[in-house]
Amino acid sequence: MKDVTCIDLFCGAGGLTHGLQKEGIDVVAGVDVEESCRHPFEFNNAAKFIKEDVSKISGEQLNALHGKSAIRVLAGCAPCQPFSTYSQRYDVLSSPRWGLLYQFDRLVKETRPQIVTMENVPTVAKHAVFDDFANSLMDQGYHVYRSVVDCTKYGLPQTRRRMVLLASRLGPIEIVAPEPENRRTVRDAIGGLPPLFNGEASHADAMHAASKLSPLNVERIRASRPGGTWRDWPEHLVAACHRKETGRTYPGVYGRMEWDSPSPTLTTQYYGFGNGRFGHPDQERAISLREGAILQGFPTSYSFVPDGGPIHFKALGRMIGNAVPVTLGEVIGRSINQHLGAMYQERPDEKERAPRDGERKPLVA
Repeated sequence: MKDVTCIDLFCGAGGLTHGLQKEGIDVVAGVDVEESCRHPFEFNNAAKFIKEDVSKISGEQLNALHGKSAIRVLAGCAPCQPFSTYSQRYDVLSSPRWGLLYQFDRLVKETRPQIVTMENVPTVAKHAVFDDFANSLMDQGYHVYRSVVDCTKYGLPQTRRRMVLLASRLGPIEIVAPEPENRRTVRDAIGGLPPLFNGEASHADAMHAASKLSPLNVERIRASRPGGTWRDWPEHLVAACHRKETGRTYPGVYGRMEWDSPSPTLTTQYYGFGNGRFGHPDQERAISLREGAILQGFPTSYSFVPDGGPIHFKALGRMIGNAVPVTLGEVIGRSINQHLGAMYQERPDEKERAPRDGERKPLVA
């Protein structure tokens, strides 16, 4: 669709933006508080990066970025940590990140975009702030759709489920259906990358770097089989905490990936063998930073640091693990294009029409 512009709030390294742009949606700017995201966002997407707290951005600023485009899209993924299952054991309500969806809602009210989209962890739907956000959109005349998306059905080589919300003032909107037989595996994604030893980095790609394993963890990964757990190890390799009764119910660490299945859900510490099932299927190491990025849908050429820049595992793992998968960005972009195509085909002379009285649609589960 021509004359469609988008602004990506909480843009991070640009996963959502990159996917939207691959579907022909012009993302003119991204907003994020992390300066480290500037290089990957701008270098790979030719879009403006604005380092700013979303709570300090005004609708007037966003409207100026859109210019005179006929269709405006406001997209974003508010930080998911407050809504994750893990975070529920802590006092997340006191975190300022908890209210970022209200800031998103404020900007929707101030800019009145034709299309709004957001994605987050599935458990976001358990919180009042999400219902408040969706209900506010409906009160403003948007048709609202929400659904938990299994990204493996759309070709992401990673087990990742995300809540996707789409809203339109033009008419009903929904996520596109997955294509049959679109499943991709770890082998499809990273099977062709050069082998590495633990602690080694590729000369051709500084991001294809594996973290250093301790001698004990080298023994542990040698004793690990793809898809297995630490329960398969000899007793002397099992960590003391897992030998206790309270620790035996946590098998989801120190595991290898399986070649012919999608990877497990990546976290911000996916580069560490002991942090989950992030061991390489057959090499004695955890997956590399680049391999994790590829499993998140980023192309092999995606630049995360300037040439010759330092490779900091913690910072890059966080950036990549928190990213919206590029593949999901493509799905959202395709859904928006399909919706706009249908609306313009149905009403070619109308550029915009909010739902009439009585047309407000309920949320789709």
